[in-house]
Amino acid sequence: MIRWGLRRMIDKFERDWNYDASYMREMIDASPRAAWLFSRVTALGKFRRDVPGEAWYAAGITAVRHEDCGPCTQLAVTMAERAGISPAVLRAVLAEEPEAMPPDVALVWRFTRATLAHDAAADEYREAIVKRWGQRALVSLAFAITAARIYPTVKYALGHGKACTRVVVGGTPVVFDHGRIPADVALRMQ
Repeated sequence: MIRWGLRRMIDKFERDWNYDASYMREMIDASPRAAWLFSRVTALGKFRRDVPGEAWYAAGITAVRHEDCGPCTQLAVTMAERAGISPAVLRAVLAEEPEAMPPDVALVWRFTRATLAHDAAADEYREAIVKRWGQRALVSLAFAITAARIYPTVKYALGHGKACTRVVVGGTPVVFDHGRIPADVALRMQ
């Protein structure tokens, strides 16, 4: 019964988001309890208090892109688009162009990158975030960063990681990685 319910949940998620969650089916087959526990990460990743949506999504997208430049990144972008985040902001985050981001988004983007790099500069950005929005906003960003990294890490560990693929914002593929074009786009351009 638990397996059936989890599979139905995965079926719906795949339909709603046009996303291949076959790694979750394998997890359900191996251990329904493990799959259920893993699905609880979603609650952690949904916690958002006192931080603007654009900045919060920027943290998650920056973190997921750090781990994966394929389907997980596309899923995060699609979720942000459905939440009403501006395509221009999403493109700037993906292209790593802070000068094209609103100031709040650029601050969070810098904080996320510094956090992921274990760079001492994160201290300065953290202080600015707490001053601007408060401690709950910082917790929200910490959870967004953490939750975004869990999914691609588990996928890769289970053998379902994908190499870089096209990421689309507003119906248009985005070129990122400092001008390099994802392999599947480059092949179609030849």
